Amino acid sequence: MLKTLSKSIREYKKTSVKSVVYITLEVIFEILIPLCMARLLDKGIIAGQMNVVIKYGVILLVLALLQLATGMLAAVLSARAAAGFAANLRHDIFKNVQTFSFSNIDRFSTASIVTRLTTDVTNVQNAYQMIIRMAVRSPGMLIFSLAVAFSIDHKISLIFLAVIPALGFLLYLIIRKVFPIFERVFKRYDKLNNVVQENLRGIRVVKSFNQEKHETGKFNAISEEIFSDFTRAEKIIALNSPIMQFFMYGCLIFISWFGAKAIVLSSNNELLGLTTGQLTALITYAIQILVSLMMLSMVFAMITIAQSSAQRITEILNETSDITNPQQPVTEVENGSVTFDHVSFMYKKNADKKVLDDISFSIRTGETVGIIGATGSSKSSLIQLIPRLYDTSGGSVSVSGKDVRSYDLDVLRNEVAVVLQKNVLFSGTIKENLRYGNENASDEEIELACRLSCADEFISSMKDGYDTYIEQGGTNVSGGQKQRLCIARALIKKPKILILDDSTSAVDTKTDAIIQKSFKSYIPETTKIIIAQRISSVQNADKIIVLDDGKINAIGTHEELLKSCSIYSEIFETQMKGASSNE
Repeated sequence: MLKTLSKSIREYKKTSVKSVVYITLEVIFEILIPLCMARLLDKGIIAGQMNVVIKYGVILLVLALLQLATGMLAAVLSARAAAGFAANLRHDIFKNVQTFSFSNIDRFSTASIVTRLTTDVTNVQNAYQMIIRMAVRSPGMLIFSLAVAFSIDHKISLIFLAVIPALGFLLYLIIRKVFPIFERVFKRYDKLNNVVQENLRGIRVVKSFNQEKHETGKFNAISEEIFSDFTRAEKIIALNSPIMQFFMYGCLIFISWFGAKAIVLSSNNELLGLTTGQLTALITYAIQILVSLMMLSMVFAMITIAQSSAQRITEILNETSDITNPQQPVTEVENGSVTFDHVSFMYKKNADKKVLDDISFSIRTGETVGIIGATGSSKSSLIQLIPRLYDTSGGSVSVSGKDVRSYDLDVLRNEVAVVLQKNVLFSGTIKENLRYGNENASDEEIELACRLSCADEFISSMKDGYDTYIEQGGTNVSGGQKQRLCIARALIKKPKILILDDSTSAVDTKTDAIIQKSFKSYIPETTKIIIAQRISSVQNADKIIVLDDGKINAIGTHEELLKSCSIYSEIFETQMKGASSNE
């Protein structure tokens, strides 16, 4: 885990090292100050030597200024290193997510990935800053303070050796108790984000069904669980303070008691025993040692919180796509022919049932092929195998006579344009959305694609035309308009294979017919695969594939299927009756 995360430090390694150096210097200066104070008291104030007071006063001032300067530099550098590390971490996570296949993404929910990119990265950032600052400062302060304290009076300093193990053990128990709680909390954060995302995405459905109270109840239930866990964890962590205070004041009482006795016995003579200045230094070192322990406990608490986050981040970073380029990929798709050869497919390897079972058919370049079947017959699953959004579980899919697994992924996907069932538009202008298909597309190419998809009709009526701003998800355009824009975006790619996954369902039959006709006229060499619920969308296709429960039931033209396929003829009759009753 640490090895994986450390790769994201990169250019901030030097900044981190510099921060550690300045922190070490800050600790050294802070350790020297009590010694200097002891000298000032014993040699200057008590001895009545004003020149010694001035001398050590100046040294104290210099040490204080040096401590201030090194402390400020350490704080700035550690903050910069932590922020840079977090930025690199977010970049690396997002970059790796972009390489995921659909099956990789299926393993992580959208909400979980968002939580890892935000909350989890912030936790790791805070922990890293604390590690390079407090995790260096506290042990350094502890070791140096103990060494100097023993050099002043080793008998009194034995108090620390009794206190430190007891305190360390109690802090360990606190951390061990808290860790499972935080581990559970971050999983619940995923659920909370999922509820928020679902609610915002489906806000129109929520309001139309008057389910605001239900959604609020779901949110409150998970929020209450997080609150309860955090409260429980904070109650346990809150024990840190009273435990620290108990040991701190206990140490001070013992040091003051034994120190005062030693001063009385030595008559405040350094040669015979302890002096007032040395006792003052011991008390200061006692505070420094115990504060260092308290800081260490805070570091461990922060690391405990961040450990769950770090594990979740590492899962994303270590996830490798199960769809990769071959060693010597094919770099050109010659034509748009498609062949399925005894293809089977399952979303999970251990699934009880195949999604697709023994699928075999061929499509010639430039053909228009319709795919029809009942809901759940795996039509969308079938076409997602062509651009390798998923890989087959058995058999092979070939494009231009070559197995799709032999192609360079970018080359293959640039030649296959898919208008998915769930159309997505991004926030930006219409032009920016359309150029998602080809960033170098000219205005003329954009306008032609929109004419072919019948999108130019409504674009021309908009005030800003192609510069009209589309809201996130395309909420300011209708379903039919969104579908036509997505078809235009696919056409701009000038693909050899165009796949429409029920992407004219929100378009009226007249517009659908115009789109189909324009495809035949303007892109005759492009292979067109059309998934549809309406037979009118596919009846003029060169051939139609009828799917039933993941298997091919029949293949033929519209006329052939009406005679030979009961499923197809039943769908046709049902739709014809529905059309006549609507009239």
